This record gives sequence, C-alpha cells and structure tokens, in this order.
Amino acid sequence: MRILVTGVAGFIGNHLAVRLAMEGHEVTGIDNLSPYYDVDLKKARLERLAPHANHRLEIVDLCDGAALDALVSETRPEIVVHLAAQPGVRYSLQQPHSYVEANLVAFANVLEACRARAPRHLVFASSSSVYGANRDLPSHENLVSDHPLSLYAATKKANEVMAHSYAHLYGLAITGVRFFTVYGEWGRPDMAFFRFTDAILNGRKIDVYNHGRMSRDFTYVADIVESLARLLDLPPAACRAWDAKAPDTATSGVAPYRLCNAGNGEPVDLMRYIAVLEGLLGRKAEINFMAMQPGEVEQTWADTQTLASLTGFTPQTSIEEGLGNFVAWYKSYFAVA
Repeated sequence: MRILVTGVAGFIGNHLAVRLAMEGHEVTGIDNLSPYYDVDLKKARLERLAPHANHRLEIVDLCDGAALDALVSETRPEIVVHLAAQPGVRYSLQQPHSYVEANLVAFANVLEACRARAPRHLVFASSSSVYGANRDLPSHENLVSDHPLSLYAATKKANEVMAHSYAHLYGLAITGVRFFTVYGEWGRPDMAFFRFTDAILNGRKIDVYNHGRMSRDFTYVADIVESLARLLDLPPAACRAWDAKAPDTATSGVAPYRLCNAGNGEPVDLMRYIAVLEGLLGRKAEINFMAMQPGEVEQTWADTQTLASLTGFTPQTSIEEGLGNFVAWYKSYFAVA
C-alpha cells in the first residue's frame, strides 16, 4: 500500500515507518525535525530508513497547509498515519502556543488534505491523557473524557472531536488511537524512562513526583507498532445517515469513526518500574521525592477490549523485557560500558 506517516523522525513514527518499509509498502515520511529535543537523535532514527528504497522522506512543517496538500496530491496515499505532534504534559505549561500550532493547526491541515484526496483510512495518535479527571479504571473508550487536566490533553481531545466532524461531513474513515505511556529503544529524551536512565548512570538524582505514589500503564513501543500495523487495514465502516442507536463516545452513529486504546492493560507502580531499571543498570537511583505536578494524574490503566476485538492482538510485553531492550539500546547508542 501507499502509506503516509507524519512524525517519521519521532519515536513511534520511526518505528512504524521502518516496520512498514520492511514489509514492502511505499512509505512517504514527513517530519519538520523540531528542536524540542535532540535533532541528532531524530536524524539517527531516519538513518534506519536509508536502506529502504521504498521509503521517501520529506521535510515539511504540517502547519504549511499548501505544502502538505501538494505532497498528498502527488503521493496519493491509501493510508495516512498521523503521529506528528508536540508531546509532553509539563512542557505544555511552559510553551502553550507550540501545542496550538503543532497539535491543532497541523491536524486541521491533515484533515483538509485528507478531505481533498480521500485516503481509505486516516489513523491518528491520541493519548491516555484525554481521560483527565475521569477516575473510572480501567479506562474504556466509552468513558466521558471532557475534563482534560493539561493543555496537551486538551489538544488531543480536540483532535478526536475534529476528526469526528470530518468523518461525518466527508465520509472519511478515521481511527484515533489513545497511546498509554509508550517506552522503548529510540525513545524520547524527555520521557521518564530515558531521563531516569541518564541520571542513574551519571550519578544524578531523579525527580519522582507525588512521592512515588503513581502508576502507569507502560506500553512497549513494539506492541504499539503491532497495534497500529493491524489497525491500518481496518477502516471503520460507513454509517447510515442516522443509526437508530444513539452514538457512544468511542464510535459514532453518524460517521465512519472509532477510538481505540493501545495500552498494556496492566498498571505498574512507578517505584517498581524504577526498581527494574536499577536492576538492569546495576546501580541504585538517588531519588528526590516531590509533590504531584500540575496536569498529571496518579494512575493510568487501559481497557484493551476494543483493540483485541478488532485486531486479535493485546499488548503484553513485560517491563522487564521492554526496559531490558531499551537499556541495551541506550548503552549501545551512547557507548556506555
């Protein structure tokens, strides 16, 4: 298939593009190489695609709607996977405008390009952050998610409702995938598992929020990629003008649209996560316990029934295996003995 992947130099986007290129698909990757974190790491990720002649890289800012539309018009992708975004809960407190541009303006341009060219399926990245103040666990896609606790979460929720409107108005088949705390090799330096590893190896303290009383549904990146790869060829079916059944928050009675959690389905205490990392690194962490940070939640936990029913796949990589793979990559990439 002809597949367009945005955020191809990013953590998840690069893993997915490599997988798709290896499978023989024609992959067009888009990235703007944002300096939010180490651009050299992004370029190193892109080198993983160099051996694949069926991959094409375009340096495009998605906020440039005309450039994006021209590229989509030229390549005519059958599948669009939109993974580019400005990530991070805490950074959204410091640089809110970057989230408006990268997550809202850019996504509006992606939707417009898809409206004009009508790919068979648009799959886009949402986040477990959208569940916000909702404390019902595990989090199912039907839960109310109208009370985000950070601007980052609010932009992801906005993406979901924007996508539904385009699915309804223009018949675009769209799936939003809510990622739960993704980790693994080639990860982002701003994420906890990466920062903790760097600090522990270099004898610095790690900041642990809410005094360690937190848990996350940590999901290994290969499981996220497997989930996405299986969803790509499963576009939501077109709906009748108005289904008799009232729509819920995960699907739609009026549009070919769905939401789907992608998580491990098992929360892990943060202190256990740190203990596993300590064991793999052979060093104890010096911990600076701190209060809960604005915009954060105490626990995330994905209900993965929708993903399993659609794809027959449920992420289940243990943190021991996933962190082990990450640590091995980290030591190799940074030449740590």
